[in-house]
Amino acid sequence: MKIRAIIIDDEPLAHTIIEKYEEDIPYLEIVGHCYKATEAFQMLKAKAIDLLFLDIQMPKLTGLEFLRTLDRKPFVIITSAHSEYALEGFELNVSDYLLKPFRFERFLKAVNKVQDLISLNKEEVNFTTASGEKPSSSEKTLFLKVDKKVVRVLTKNIFYLESYGNYVKCWLENEYILTPRTLTSMEEELVGSSFIRIHKSTLINKHTIHYLEGNRVVLKNGKSLPIGKTYSQTVKSHFI
Repeated sequence: MKIRAIIIDDEPLAHTIIEKYEEDIPYLEIVGHCYKATEAFQMLKAKAIDLLFLDIQMPKLTGLEFLRTLDRKPFVIITSAHSEYALEGFELNVSDYLLKPFRFERFLKAVNKVQDLISLNKEEVNFTTASGEKPSSSEKTLFLKVDKKVVRVLTKNIFYLESYGNYVKCWLENEYILTPRTLTSMEEELVGSSFIRIHKSTLINKHTIHYLEGNRVVLKNGKSLPIGKTYSQTVKSHFI
């Protein structure tokens, strides 16, 4: 299966270089070219796209601003001459960050990483609780990277999410999954769900709350979590 990709870059030379590299990667297919980020919206609606080669500094809308507008993102490889945006890029969960000018070897490594991630997603490796529960097509799920696997988790089985350095601990009833994500990126993915932030480092599933006691939330599994002062009124407004 080919990886269907589009290039979003205001420099024609960048398109030429990537197209030249594509010739030597039989499983990569460039199916579109955009010279402004705003041109990509319609293309993403019209075509099934697996991968974006995305520049950062572009007119009207930067590459990172463009990513923040997308509800469902393809895999993304940043191609930029600016190294200072790398951290922000990875916080937006991009697959790789190529610093221009990049050589074919480095480009190939980035594409191979995406190919591996696509294969893992298709396998839909399921993380289940002791009940062996499997998700139905209508149930909300998260896909979390764990070591070399991508794990599928039912959001209703998540008690809370805890920031842990450059990782997030996804706590189920009596165990957790450690995934290289930011809490903010997971909060954005869970907008409109039953998850609320109770602390700068904690998101909880409202359905797992047993009771509130002072400045703490006690969950149905007995876990007691602190409520940050900044979030106290917001948390209590959900229950009072």
